[in-house]
Amino acid sequence: MKLILIAALAGVLAAPLGGTASAEITTYPVKEQKLTASPLYKTGPLPSTTCAEKPVKRNDRKKARAYFDAVIDCLETTWEQHLTTAGLPYEKVKVRHMTRIPKKYCGMDIGKEDSQAWYCSDNGTIAVQMGREWLSEPDDLWLFDMASYVYAYHVQELVEIGPAFEKLPYGKKAELQEQIRRSTLQANCLAAAFLKSVWPLEGRTAKDWNHLVDLLDSVGEKESYGKPATIRHWVKRGFSTADPGSCNTWSVPHTKVA
Repeated sequence: MKLILIAALAGVLAAPLGGTASAEITTYPVKEQKLTASPLYKTGPLPSTTCAEKPVKRNDRKKARAYFDAVIDCLETTWEQHLTTAGLPYEKVKVRHMTRIPKKYCGMDIGKEDSQAWYCSDNGTIAVQMGREWLSEPDDLWLFDMASYVYAYHVQELVEIGPAFEKLPYGKKAELQEQIRRSTLQANCLAAAFLKSVWPLEGRTAKDWNHLVDLLDSVGEKESYGKPATIRHWVKRGFSTADPGSCNTWSVPHTKVA
């Protein structure tokens, strides 16, 4: 079972520790080919498409949910075409909007955060809880990026990166945290690659993109998500190419995922 906590408070990301404890300690670079040599990296840039953002208003949960779902639809269009053209597995993700995600959803302890989204690989479902933190400023690109980010875990699952990460052995806690950073930084990169594939969004400018990058600087738990400079590196890398091949965080040295 794998359950990734995608987002908690606005500007704060957190994830339960994943992986399998083992007496064997994985050395770096990672040697698991499902991670370092995934066929995803050879598929080329994502197809250029358009994605129309739905209108949102402050503190309007209904509109925010519709916005999120519309972005998911765009993600499905892009990734279905990309993966099937490359001969890779594809399956639609399911989305459930909840006023409060149950504490034991998907077998995990759900926190009390106001706004959060979880991806559960057991049923290929994204559970979304829109609270005041996300609804207070819904017109920036945060919700767009959040949908793209959580969907990236679905992509990882489809191409066997997710299961391989879950089974990757580790020794000390620091090693596990590095593995988690490699996974989350890849998700950030894939999200940015998708954004580039639909850029420019109607009415958006470079100012909106730069603001989003600034927002990502506020991500918490650097041990699990990386330093702001590291997150910026991978986000900008994905956005510059729109190519999943630019998002291979599993083959780079420690310093690139610090």
